[in-house]
Amino acid sequence: MSNAGKLNTSSSELDLDRPNIEDYLPSGSSIHEPHGKLRLRDLLDISPTLTEAAGAIVDVSYSSLFISFHDSFTRCFKSNPPEPWNWNIYLFPLWCCGVVVRYGILFPVRVLVLTIGWIIFLSSYIPVHVLLKGHDRLRKKIERILVELICSFFVASWTGVVKYHGPRPSIRPKQVFVANHTSMIDFIVLEQMTAFAVIMQKHPGWVGLLQSTILESVGCIWFNRSEAKDREIVAKKLRDHVQGADNNPLLIFPEGTCVNNHYTVMFKKGAFELGCTVCPIAIKYNKIFVDAFWNSRKQSFTMHLLQLMTSWAVVCDVWYLEPQNLRPGETAIEFAERVRDIISVRAGLKKVPWDGYLKYSRPSPKHRERKQQSFAESVLRRLEEK
Repeated sequence: MSNAGKLNTSSSELDLDRPNIEDYLPSGSSIHEPHGKLRLRDLLDISPTLTEAAGAIVDVSYSSLFISFHDSFTRCFKSNPPEPWNWNIYLFPLWCCGVVVRYGILFPVRVLVLTIGWIIFLSSYIPVHVLLKGHDRLRKKIERILVELICSFFVASWTGVVKYHGPRPSIRPKQVFVANHTSMIDFIVLEQMTAFAVIMQKHPGWVGLLQSTILESVGCIWFNRSEAKDREIVAKKLRDHVQGADNNPLLIFPEGTCVNNHYTVMFKKGAFELGCTVCPIAIKYNKIFVDAFWNSRKQSFTMHLLQLMTSWAVVCDVWYLEPQNLRPGETAIEFAERVRDIISVRAGLKKVPWDGYLKYSRPSPKHRERKQQSFAESVLRRLEEK
């Protein structure tokens, strides 16, 4: 074939892939001469295109924002395991020896310690609770000491090394203690020093049994997060409790959920609306031997306790900080943020602007779609105004 023939063939093949501009132009009958003054909006009516473009931009922007929020939010509730150190052939046998010691020696001893503690506690608590019903003041005093005792046995079963800084809390009316929250063991760590009356989520199983029997003797208050009516009932119980001169000090974890001891999420304002003195408590766990964070979505509390009992030790610091009062002109939300600042600085925790309850209720796809649509409409309105 000649070069001219090849060239013609290549040109025809290229023409097959080349768009025909005439196919995209309107026919002659559909072109009309404009009457009167020619306006740009008559020729370029691009509102549908703007709508689609704005929708695409909003969809991408909102999705990126949601992903950024999700990553930042979930970072507060993730366990960060330490870097593995047993990769070396010389260190791996040492690590195996450690496993044998922790599971074969320490764990049985700790189970024995905890069993002895429960035997001592129940053999004392049941007679006191039954026989001293007519002597409420004496009964409450003894039950308070026994609850502190069983919590001490729990801490001993983890080989707990806890350093307490500051003056020990005293029983006074019109005061409430607030602390950052890492695990349910926060309550045990604080309770072994002072028999607090804590406000806590109602749990099922053996933990719920302890809540409804033993812990109610120290004035603890339980709520169910799924029931909206509990909010008003609990608020009334809190107000009544802080007014009592003989009631145990009230302890509240205003974050409302367990956070991984690297961050603090927003404090609920309920503890700061009681019109009483707020005493901050900062808790910081050392992860050198075990991560004390309880991820309730991945692990039951029983398995969490087993993890602690098979570790080397639970090491933490507790700071009882200076009591705070509501300042003139300060709102409850501002008061809560100020106390959160104090706790975060003392414990070396990072503040994040997230509500911890989002851990239990994430935005639905329909909700996100409505937000995208309303945002797209606002963008279009601003474009039309310009």
